[in-house]
Amino acid sequence: MKKTGYILLTILISIIHILPFYLLLTTSFKPANDFSSKWVFPSDLYLENFTNAWKNANLGQAFLNNIIVTFFSLVLIIIIGAIASYPLSRFQTKLNKVMYAVFISAMIVPPLTTLVPLYQLYVDIGAMNTYWGIILLQVTFNMPITIFLYTGFIGSIPRELDEAAMIDGMSRFRLFFKIILPLLKPITATVIIMTGVGVWNDYQFSLFFLQKLNMQTVTVALSSFFTQYSSNVGWVAAGSLLAALPLIVLYLFLQRYFVSGLSSGAVKG
Repeated sequence: MKKTGYILLTILISIIHILPFYLLLTTSFKPANDFSSKWVFPSDLYLENFTNAWKNANLGQAFLNNIIVTFFSLVLIIIIGAIASYPLSRFQTKLNKVMYAVFISAMIVPPLTTLVPLYQLYVDIGAMNTYWGIILLQVTFNMPITIFLYTGFIGSIPRELDEAAMIDGMSRFRLFFKIILPLLKPITATVIIMTGVGVWNDYQFSLFFLQKLNMQTVTVALSSFFTQYSSNVGWVAAGSLLAALPLIVLYLFLQRYFVSGLSSGAVKG
């Protein structure tokens, strides 16, 4: 009986998550003059929503911007986060405990509360409408959760590995890159999925700090279809479906590492 309840609950949660995606599919394949129920999948697939969305929102350039921002943000997040987490996990000094507490407390700060001073700072230093400016923001605001996960996962790795390597004459720096870093694949996959999805789908920072048309990301480009007097829901649905495909492929590729990395990073920390 208990097992049946778990199964039914799992099915219910799955349906709740699948329904929005189903509605996205039905909307993206229907023309604007099709007023049938959104729950009914169209018998004829209307593909012009995809071509119209791609052309009118300049999605080619927007996708390129997304790829550049997401890729370099993830590279910096992973490198800096992993290197910073190693001493925080291995050396339980008072200073490290304070630093770790500061990083964790930063997770509860709403990013929008810093928007006004950040905007003024970016205007002053010329970081508006630049790749490096938006990448720096993404790295900064995703670093607390990254350090939290990496620190917990590294804490689950036996310290005997470090001791054995140092007895053999390895430096801490070489030990980290030769022994510890290869063991971080599960948690790295988790970091890539959790932070990568946030960076790829970011709207708030991209809207304010990437205002030029050729610098817009996909989310900002798609928002141009909603105006005061009209909205092209079919175009937005088609564009959103295209934007979701890279994330779906990424998750399918990394899913075997995701659960183990997330549970280790959260529980061991």
